Amino acid sequence: MNQLNTEILRILEEDCRYTPAKIAVMLDRTEAEVIAAIEEMEQQGVIVKYTAIVNGERLADEVVQALIEVKVSPQKSNGFDAIAEEIYRFDEVKSCYLMSGGYDLAVFIEGKTLREVARFVSERLSTLDDVLSTSTHFILKKYKIEGVITDREDDNRLRISVHA
Repeated sequence: MNQLNTEILRILEEDCRYTPAKIAVMLDRTEAEVIAAIEEMEQQGVIVKYTAIVNGERLADEVVQALIEVKVSPQKSNGFDAIAEEIYRFDEVKSCYLMSGGYDLAVFIEGKTLREVARFVSERLSTLDDVLSTSTHFILKKYKIEGVITDREDDNRLRISVHA
C-alpha cells in the first residue's frame, strides 16, 4: 500500500462523498491519479463498498439489532471458515467476525421484532451442526458508530458559559 492509497483511504473513510476531483485537490494530485488509485483498490478488494452511517434511532421504521456470541466446533479441513460462511450467508446477518476470547464468532443481525430475532437464533442459527452455543445481546442504544458520535441532541441547545 503506497502513500497515495493510504491518504485516499483516510479521506474516503472520513466521508465517502468526496469526489476524485476534490480528493485530488486535497492531496495536490491529478484527478486521473486519484481515479486510477481508487479503481485499483476497488479491483483488489481493498475498497469493498461505499456506505452511509445511519442513526436508526432517528428513523420511524425501527429495527431490532443484536450481537450474538457464537461458539462453534471448527472443521478439520476448513477451520472456522466453513461455519462462518454458512452463518454470514443468512440475510439477517449484517456482520460476522472471527474473535479471540470466550467465543468464536461475533454475529450482528437485524430483525423487525424481538420475536423475529429470537426465532432466527432458535430455529436457524442454533440448529446448525457446528454451532455449540449462542449468547444473544440486544443493542439498546448506539452512542458511536464507526467513529461517529450519534447522540447529538445537545447540539441544538444553547450553550451557557459562566464567567467569574
